[in-house]
Amino acid sequence: MTDHALASVDPKIAKQILLEEERQHRTLRLIPSENYAFPAVMEACGSVLNNKYSEGYAGKRYYEGQQHIDVVEKLACQRLKKLFGVDHANVQPYSGSPANLAVYFAFLKPGDTVMGLGLPSGGHLTHGWGVSITGAYFNAVQYGVRESDHRIDFDEVAKLAKEHKPKLIFCGTTAYARTVEFDRFAEIARDVGAILAADIAHISGLVAGGAHPTPVGHADIITSTTHKTFRGPRGGMIMCTKEHKKAIDRAVFPGLQGGPHNGTTAGIAIAARLASKPEFRTYAANVVSNAKHLADELMSQGITLVTGGTDNHLVLCDLRSCNVPGKVAAQALDRAGIVCNYNSVPFDTRKPFDPSGIRIGTPALTTRGMGKSEMVQLARWMNEVIRAPDDVGVTDRIRGEVEALCDSFPVPR
Repeated sequence: MTDHALASVDPKIAKQILLEEERQHRTLRLIPSENYAFPAVMEACGSVLNNKYSEGYAGKRYYEGQQHIDVVEKLACQRLKKLFGVDHANVQPYSGSPANLAVYFAFLKPGDTVMGLGLPSGGHLTHGWGVSITGAYFNAVQYGVRESDHRIDFDEVAKLAKEHKPKLIFCGTTAYARTVEFDRFAEIARDVGAILAADIAHISGLVAGGAHPTPVGHADIITSTTHKTFRGPRGGMIMCTKEHKKAIDRAVFPGLQGGPHNGTTAGIAIAARLASKPEFRTYAANVVSNAKHLADELMSQGITLVTGGTDNHLVLCDLRSCNVPGKVAAQALDRAGIVCNYNSVPFDTRKPFDPSGIRIGTPALTTRGMGKSEMVQLARWMNEVIRAPDDVGVTDRIRGEVEALCDSFPVPR
């Protein structure tokens, strides 16, 4: 085959990529786990690095020809260590869930006790929820939030820890709009002799940019994805103290996986370099500022927010007072060009696939350069759609207005 252009090799896939590129430009992407990767990251991920197998670690590979790959991986690890102020970094996990699974494999045996925030309270599947391997293979104890204010109930965390004596405690969230108090988790973990793992997948960019407190100095292990607020590739990373370096590295390879994805490793190195720049600190601060403006305007429109606001990049809307299920609202918003996900809220009486809330966030909009005025307008559009989800006239009109706004804020290329 002489023509290697994607459009010639596989026009059907090429078409879908172009359509997705257009969709990402013409819509307001509010899913808090989504963002636009740095263009240099995208370039590295599609480079010749993907052609190389590199089982093992830098300087200790099982295949030859690693002269350049080793440099790339060392740079990624060194930059993360400096950026976050940690002793050790492993950039080989394929994503956040495998990174978390490596922590289990490093320190637990099947049946050992682990504690994590329950999924209905804003935790992640891999923090011991029943449908996950982490809930099926280990004795998972779930802590939650207070019914009064929907904030993490540290009295319950301490009580459960003393009662069940977990070997591992996960602190980290996927649908929690407030600051994670790593110091309080660390105190509880010390009291019961547990290893504390902080999953900062959602907020790693905010931590790197100084817009959220760091778990360094509190947590023994830190896991994260490398996309989301970090704006890197779809990958994972684990950071830890010197004490746990050997156990973590063995758990990742050969414990769970073979060769790392070298293009992804390069992307992580690039993202870490860019996250060390002053501009990234401004970006992280703007993500939080935009989320607060969006939250304030939604509340002024009569939309109920879980915890009554936000401290980070994320807002969780409870639509029960609007008499609109979350799934109905999310689908209507999507038709209007406003992309979010339906989500359970604490103490939800509806099923997870048809919950009462929606989850929104500001990383992607902030990457495009949007600010306070756009957040105010967005909240007003959202309120209109949520109040009349079946009104085609409303969704069509707002769709056009959304597309006009998007044209003023091009996506990074």
